[in-house]
Amino acid sequence: MVTGRSPARTRLLKELGSNISRWRTLQGLSATVLAERAHITRDTLRAIETGTGAPRIDSLLAVLLSLHMANTVVASTDPWNSLAGRALMDELIGTPNERQWMTEPPDGPIPIARRDDR
Repeated sequence: MVTGRSPARTRLLKELGSNISRWRTLQGLSATVLAERAHITRDTLRAIETGTGAPRIDSLLAVLLSLHMANTVVASTDPWNSLAGRALMDELIGTPNERQWMTEPPDGPIPIARRDDR
């Protein structure tokens, strides 16, 4: 459990909550209807939308699913979908050219012997 909040975390929670509230409004849903669809209490939805409290991650995911946003949010956390993530992966395992250099001999790939080469 998080024991303290930094100003940046507080700001991001409020921004996330505001964005969720806007999506709810754009879809013409009342807070009560969204809470019912997500199978959470109205108080939990209020905590998510205001960026306060400590709602469980499955409650947040239930809201995102009800707003048809879950796949987008989950995909945004995939390192493959991020320039920063790809840069870190390249740093860790090398770029495609570096990987080829590390796995092939300097004279190029070793030819595979065919049956008729014997």
